[in-house]
Amino acid sequence: MLSAAEWDAIRISLQVAGSAVAWIIVPGIALAWLMARRDFPGKSALDGLLHLPLVLPPVVVGYLLLLALGRRGVIGQWLDQTFNIQLPFTWQGAAVAAGVMAFPLLVRSVRLSLEAVDTQLEAAASTLGASRWRVFRTITLPLTLPGLLTGAVLAFARALSEFGATITFAANIPGETRTLPLALYTLIQTPGAEGAAARLCILSIAIAMASLMISEWLARRARQRLRGRDDG
Repeated sequence: MLSAAEWDAIRISLQVAGSAVAWIIVPGIALAWLMARRDFPGKSALDGLLHLPLVLPPVVVGYLLLLALGRRGVIGQWLDQTFNIQLPFTWQGAAVAAGVMAFPLLVRSVRLSLEAVDTQLEAAASTLGASRWRVFRTITLPLTLPGLLTGAVLAFARALSEFGATITFAANIPGETRTLPLALYTLIQTPGAEGAAARLCILSIAIAMASLMISEWLARRARQRLRGRDDG
């Protein structure tokens, strides 16, 4: 049986990961479209910046978030004074940290799907009078759906497993920011808690495997529906 603290860690993890994917989905699609469809000065630099969280130590990302979104940070001070929003050491801050770390996976997955879309279909729709937004909504986005679903689920799984940026930016507060990885870290440091640590380890593996399997299943279903539409 899981203890109340362990259930709290599961609840907070799902809440943080779900919120992280929710706030990155729209900018992720927008940036993926920009990188796939447009050439502009500084594109390589932007591409490097988007993938930076994948290669930087997560603690560095968390520290940069503290500098930017802390109460004395440029953005954080404005949020605090204007909207009374304080992100550090809250579950919302944990969702921001997890979202930043998961963002490159979402963008890359959607971008690869966009690059695989036949642009002649978009051009044909435009010549028939469809607006740019309608072409994107009715042609581009449905054809990109398998990659979008895969990217969203992978981003969710990455957000669930986030540790370094979260503990740096949101700390390890029981009942507030203590996600599964942080709870497991705490148990490892606690004498006599080996059994609870093993339970959370197995649970983390199960959730990660389920996320990957769901990602593959959703992508397969989306591809089947697209093939069925084409055959029809």
